[in-house]
Amino acid sequence: MKQGIFTITENRKIAKDIYIMSMEGDTSAFTRPGQFANLEVKGFYLRRPISVYDWEDGKLVMIYKVVGEGTQAMSEMEVGEQMDLLTGLGNGFDTAKSGDTPLLVGGGVGVPPLYALAKKLIAEGKTVKAILGFASAEDVFCEEEFKALGVETVIVTADGSYGKKGFVTDALKDVEPYTYFYTCGPKAMLQALCEQCTTSGELSLEERMGCGFGACMGCTCETTKGEKKRICKEGPVLEKEEIVW
Repeated sequence: MKQGIFTITENRKIAKDIYIMSMEGDTSAFTRPGQFANLEVKGFYLRRPISVYDWEDGKLVMIYKVVGEGTQAMSEMEVGEQMDLLTGLGNGFDTAKSGDTPLLVGGGVGVPPLYALAKKLIAEGKTVKAILGFASAEDVFCEEEFKALGVETVIVTADGSYGKKGFVTDALKDVEPYTYFYTCGPKAMLQALCEQCTTSGELSLEERMGCGFGACMGCTCETTKGEKKRICKEGPVLEKEEIVW
């Protein structure tokens, strides 16, 4: 984990309540896709944990959803403004377990951390497939970005206004076979995937966080091994077999 000051270079709306924010600063603490940053928003006591869409040396890109006053304040920030960030938080995804044809499944704001994962898997020579689920057409984002990487991408909307109608689990047969799955999204979606996916996999979980780096114990969960794990520290990525629903 590192603390540093980042300068905003882009902050714009890309879908309903969804914004992309690019920043310049020290990104050396990020080592794996699936890690996150904890942002200090002026006027708010607690930092906001935001998943990382992509990063490279000196550049950080995050996609976030406006869900409350803190993220609303973020959406109103302008290019040139600075923010205090804690970077390189969490454990991230393990690509060594993927097999040759991994499947990525994202739901809503669970989509962004899968983009950097897709880039890494492709760089390792894997054939990547993805199912991206949204409520409706106005909520869809990142489809073209995944396809531009060469990812076989299926879009699913709950109301059928774009792509395949239904939930991400309704598209599993469309992407078979796959060797492993990685997913991030709402809890109900993650549980349904664990019940229906025939392979092992890794899930990125969401919990309300106080500190974001393991000190407050506020995001602790039980596992099948009887261990208590902190979503911000030992997570947010856990294996399918250790999650207690």
